[in-house]
Amino acid sequence: MVDVVTDIEIRQPRAVVAAFAANPENAPAWYANIKTVSWETPPPVALGSKVAFTAEFLGKTLEYVYEFTELDPSRKLVMRTAQGPFPMETTYTWTDSDGGGTRMTLRNTGTPAGFSAVAALVMAPMMRRAMRKDLAKLKSLLEAGL
Repeated sequence: MVDVVTDIEIRQPRAVVAAFAANPENAPAWYANIKTVSWETPPPVALGSKVAFTAEFLGKTLEYVYEFTELDPSRKLVMRTAQGPFPMETTYTWTDSDGGGTRMTLRNTGTPAGFSAVAALVMAPMMRRAMRKDLAKLKSLLEAGL
């Protein structure tokens, strides 16, 4: 089991951060590993929406489909892999921070199929580093006014 949580404060209003981060089409701009995104259901994001992602992780190309299972605009978004190399759930939460900014929390949980418990222990720190870099990129983009 892998359960990795990280967060960052972004100096933009919650509605701005949430709208950008929750739009799958923006994922390649701030997720280093995500290369392509394509809608399996018509946009915009709604409960039950499905989006296909192609990512590179540990030197491998991964293709997976996320289904949006919870959506509370500007507060919380949950998506689960509907198809892909291993079951994963990704949660975004947004809360107001002091000074009018936003604290965004990113959590990934799942049990990689075919991986031992030891491999999951190695994977978690790698995921944490990647997630921190992704949130830093999101912060940079949004604070630059994108």
